[in-house]
Amino acid sequence: MGSVTEQSITIGGLEWFYREAQPETTAKETPILFLHGLPSQSLSWCEIMTQVSDRGWRAIAPDWIGHGFSSKPERRDFDYTPDSYIKALDDFVNTLELKTIHLVVQGFLGSMGLQYAIRNPDKIERLVILNTPLNPTAKLPLKMKQWGWPLVGDMLTQDPLLVDRTLEGGSGFQIGDRNLDIYRKPFLQTSASGRSLLATVQKLNLPQITAEIETGLKDWTKPVQIFWGCADPWLDVDMAETLAKSRSNVDMTQLPEARHYPQEHWSEEIGPDLITFLRRQMR
Repeated sequence: MGSVTEQSITIGGLEWFYREAQPETTAKETPILFLHGLPSQSLSWCEIMTQVSDRGWRAIAPDWIGHGFSSKPERRDFDYTPDSYIKALDDFVNTLELKTIHLVVQGFLGSMGLQYAIRNPDKIERLVILNTPLNPTAKLPLKMKQWGWPLVGDMLTQDPLLVDRTLEGGSGFQIGDRNLDIYRKPFLQTSASGRSLLATVQKLNLPQITAEIETGLKDWTKPVQIFWGCADPWLDVDMAETLAKSRSNVDMTQLPEARHYPQEHWSEEIGPDLITFLRRQMR
């Protein structure tokens, strides 16, 4: 079984931390890029990354700038708008010389991955969506919205236990102590982690983002696979079902007991179906 390694690369003065799983033989398949949501990290993808690398794919999962173990710049150096994130992601993809990718996204940061795909369709071969805002009915949950409030947000985002409460509350299951230690560590290392989270939420213009996603996916013709935790307390399954029913290029796998972070606890169910989707012939 393959292993996941930790890497870092500096691009435009910003350090990206990323995890990578390489197949044992030279990868011939299109690499897969995994993008995490709020307030998660690339760590959430490790089990699925191992599964796909064992089957021949190179798997790469970065921590978004401002999150996990990547750089946490001050606002004068990075303004935390979706456009800045999309530009930074494009720089990351180009620097790693990933000419085309399969893109896997999840959550309220994964939405910016969908924007990236819509703006760069020539770089995306297949698209995989897990519990990500898909249309303007999606709202940022109050728990996350409070992180961006003046004064209140400054206090909340400096609490390392915010990660525990959100990831376990959103997934509905306990996360092992070893993983929780990794999720908390950036908040224990520097107050910049909290400031970056606050800035991200304050600049996350979800209505504008989801309007672009909804319009862009109507014209998207490449294969799409949705994995949806149907018990998600924050994003209704209806938005995923609506997309799947309206587009012949979209398939959907429902995970009835999974919630907002299905990759955390349902990797054994997701991995094989993801591999089947990636191997399927183009329609």
